[in-house]
Amino acid sequence: MSLFKARDWWSTVVGNKEEFDQGCLCVANVDNSSSGQDKIIVGSYMGFLRIYNPHPAKPGDPVQAEELLLETQLREPILQVEVGKFVSGTELLHLAVLHCKKLCVYAVSGTLGNTEHGNQYQLKLMYEHNLQRTACNMTYGPFGGIKGRDLICIQSMDGMLMLFEQESYSFGRFLPGFLLPGPLTYSSRTDSFITVSSCRQVESYKYQVLAFATDASRQETEQQKLGSGKRLAVDWVLNIGEQALDICVVSFNQTVSSVFVLGERNFFCLKDNGQIRFMKKLDSSPSCFLPYSSVSEGTINTLIGNHNSMLHIYQDVTLKWATQLPHIPVAVRVGNFQDLNGVIVALSDSGCLQCSYLGTDPSLFQAPKVEARVINYEEYDAEMNKLQKIIKEATKTKVLSLLCFHLFSFSQKAVDSEVKAEVIPSVTVKITLESRLTPLKTKLSVCVQPPLALTHDKFILELGKAKSKTVVLAAFLKGNCPPADLEGSALASYSTQTGIPRVAQCKFRFPLKLVCFSAQPSKTATQKLTIDTNKPSVSLSTLFPDFDDQIDDDQPNALGFQLLAGSKITLLASKTSQRYRIQCDQFEDIWLIAKELVLRLEQYFRKKNCKDFACTFSDPIPLQEYFEIIDHHFELRLNAGKYEQLLSERAVQFRAIERRLLARFKDKTPAPLQHLDTLLEGTYRQVIALADAAEENQANMFQAFTRLKSATQLVILLISLWQKLSADQVAILEATFLPLTQDTQELGWEEIVDAAVSHLLKTCLSKSSKDHALTLANQFSIPRDTNRLKKHITLLYDRLAKGGHMSLDTDTDSQQLTMLPGGCTTILESDLEERPVSQDSTMMFTNHRHLNQQ
Repeated sequence: MSLFKARDWWSTVVGNKEEFDQGCLCVANVDNSSSGQDKIIVGSYMGFLRIYNPHPAKPGDPVQAEELLLETQLREPILQVEVGKFVSGTELLHLAVLHCKKLCVYAVSGTLGNTEHGNQYQLKLMYEHNLQRTACNMTYGPFGGIKGRDLICIQSMDGMLMLFEQESYSFGRFLPGFLLPGPLTYSSRTDSFITVSSCRQVESYKYQVLAFATDASRQETEQQKLGSGKRLAVDWVLNIGEQALDICVVSFNQTVSSVFVLGERNFFCLKDNGQIRFMKKLDSSPSCFLPYSSVSEGTINTLIGNHNSMLHIYQDVTLKWATQLPHIPVAVRVGNFQDLNGVIVALSDSGCLQCSYLGTDPSLFQAPKVEARVINYEEYDAEMNKLQKIIKEATKTKVLSLLCFHLFSFSQKAVDSEVKAEVIPSVTVKITLESRLTPLKTKLSVCVQPPLALTHDKFILELGKAKSKTVVLAAFLKGNCPPADLEGSALASYSTQTGIPRVAQCKFRFPLKLVCFSAQPSKTATQKLTIDTNKPSVSLSTLFPDFDDQIDDDQPNALGFQLLAGSKITLLASKTSQRYRIQCDQFEDIWLIAKELVLRLEQYFRKKNCKDFACTFSDPIPLQEYFEIIDHHFELRLNAGKYEQLLSERAVQFRAIERRLLARFKDKTPAPLQHLDTLLEGTYRQVIALADAAEENQANMFQAFTRLKSATQLVILLISLWQKLSADQVAILEATFLPLTQDTQELGWEEIVDAAVSHLLKTCLSKSSKDHALTLANQFSIPRDTNRLKKHITLLYDRLAKGGHMSLDTDTDSQQLTMLPGGCTTILESDLEERPVSQDSTMMFTNHRHLNQQ
């Protein structure tokens, strides 16, 4: 039993399985009785109209038959009931009932009964208006300052306000920008209609503006032919940012009036000019509200019902009382019954009608004393540890597992492949999904790095009773450039029986023969790299058994690789020393062979149970060649911006010529074209040529970015072998130099890497504490050149050469390692170490060769 529970004074259930809403309840002296007592009028969507006069002998007594004054069925759903002075020639109150297509005004009268049956009440139709439009809601009041009578305004579902001057139809106006109807009310002090539009704005329209903005046909009859008129001008607008449930105007004196709006999360109090007087954020979702007069001067009380079956009473924004209701109210009113003023009348959507008042019900229940028990904490701790282990094992158990393996095969040239070769090798990948539980609906996605491509990359699988399913797909080289990575991944997403989303992932690596084939070794090359090991050299036929068909007996330690979309690479193994040399004409093409060599060497010695094997690189890092690739990629990015600007200018010119030609063709007086048609054709050809050039530049930029990723990974590999970096340090370098999977004109590789390298130089690779000061800079934008980036990469190389240590868990960097938005501050030129220029120095290099040539 709740202490703050509404005290039931009178209650009943209206009808049987009927539906009600906020407009279905009205409390007023509808029969104009001399006692002035209010009656409860209830209309339902089933078309029933009922009038109650509650007068229980004791609070909570059952409903007596004579308390139901009137019950009738009107055959049409009742949307809203209101009581006002709706009949001309009299100031008595009458009942207005709004149906979907009709407005009816009734007089409720009672006659004294001579028998025990009591008084008899009758419902007499005074007049009705047939509506051509479907009604939504209505409001009433003394429109235009009229005295002694009320006019009615009905809002239709399509946004038309239809105004009725009692027995006659006055006019209709459409609301501007209407989409969905909202709550509607009338302010007598400002003589305006206030509603909330679907744009979540409170809008006010003056009655005079509605009346005089007329160019509508004056031949409209009482059946309201379609109204038309000028576009209405709104008096004021206020954006409340949420949909409104109800709106009400409260005016307790002639000088001050307030507009109350109940939103989905807040309720607002506005001045009559649209300014916010106050607002209150609600803790729960409201269902209805009613502002009423307060005993304190200058304040207003508000009843707000919510979906927690609670009724809150606010004085302005202060919560004064909260009471529990037996149902969720959709309409609430305040009435006077049997000299009991301020009775709260609440109606639910299922017809629970209750009259209650505020008070408290003291609880007489006393909780029994709990027997004291000795708690064995050690036993509870052991049980808790056991349960935690069970939970941990359950979360670790995989419901779905992925198994990937591939079969190598040759196929004819793929239809959509750009590689200029007669035969394109492909790899058949088989992915098996195994489930331990009941059949699962699984979404499988397979990803590879372009220019590699797949025949299928997305699957939706029903595992069925077998709990295992295998999908087959093929991978091949689609683009006309070597890939930067031969790894792929398969990702399966599913939901457990409890609805928890889970993901299973496996990674796989394609064989090297997918992108190259064996060839005769070449003795000459411009780019050469030497990798040292601490173990004797291994025969190349042992390391590369899949390429041993081209190994000559005269040169057993030389092996040639020909990339499908690249150059020829030669791999040499020293007979006397523990070295391997890789040579090629293109620097970035060395990456795939160097990575494959390191992986196969580690795998070979791992099988030999050799744990101290290591690869090293002692030569200078070839930053000059790396910078040339960066310059070429950046040059293509600049060209893309120029093409975009030229295309924009030519498009503007093309549209201007079109407008002039159209004006000439529309002119009634023929005039010479003055070579406008020739100019139009020439501009069109320029647009087409620029578009083709931009498309070609885009393809070249994609290839350049792929080559840049290959060169970047090769540099990272060489640095890791040179400095013997750990896996975490290699991961830092990869996150720094490979932040993007694809390059765009708005956010490119150069500016992102420059910011990341600057961050490393100012944190874990800083020389002094002054380098730790990070300040926000401008947002990322394409730089003017690559000088700053190349200087920062050179500085990074120098600091690593001098023993710099990359770590993300040092004490000095713990507060500064998060990447700040917008990049880092510029490194001053004085911070750069001066060192003599040599062949391996990387100052400023001119791009003297085209890297996009195959």
